[in-house]
Amino acid sequence: MPIIEVEKLEAFYGDMQALFGIDFALGETECLALVGANGAGKSTTLRCLTGLIRKLRGDIRYDGSSTLKLTAESLARAGIAMVPEGRMLFASLTVEENLTMGTLTRRKGPWSLERVYGLFPILKERRNQMATTLSGGQQQMVAIGRALMSNPRVMLCDEISLGLAPVVVGQIYDSFGTIRQEGTALVVVEQDINRALSVADRVMCLLKGKITLEGRSREIDMDRLTAAYFGE
Repeated sequence: MPIIEVEKLEAFYGDMQALFGIDFALGETECLALVGANGAGKSTTLRCLTGLIRKLRGDIRYDGSSTLKLTAESLARAGIAMVPEGRMLFASLTVEENLTMGTLTRRKGPWSLERVYGLFPILKERRNQMATTLSGGQQQMVAIGRALMSNPRVMLCDEISLGLAPVVVGQIYDSFGTIRQEGTALVVVEQDINRALSVADRVMCLLKGKITLEGRSREIDMDRLTAAYFGE
């Protein structure tokens, strides 16, 4: 059974419809990349999975049970963690204090401060530094570490490479292998198609709130994916 199943999902911001009949599933420890231009519906999809958008039609199932009546806090405690676009760190807290904020919805599991520091050693060196004084890449590591501190079964990553140097993006994406080995499935929102294909088992392209193409990363036709991305 997939850990997450999305069926005929429609999402609304007030009277404006943002998603139109989305269907997909996410397997245990799988990595699914959501690609598409700005406004395609990628972040909206993640917000639906975390319970942040309440005006929905269709269904979302987590471990076989519908999540539509669950709060965002309940879903976090059940094991769905978000690494938000822009990182959203607490400016008044140190690196370590930001990381420990992830324990507020903590489940039993393998991730601890020492495990996070092992994944991103620079954070241990800077643990007493104010988090928002770090470089952009290091701040992104804090945001990922904070999510891991809750011991999630699913981690949703929203535009984590945006504005970062390629070498730092490579370091962050290299961590995904370890994260998946510990039993966490990933949904990665990414505008860089090649970066998405390099880490994901499957890729799903969105355009104007609809799925325009879906397939296994190793088998997908780049010309078709490019056309689906731009609506050609």
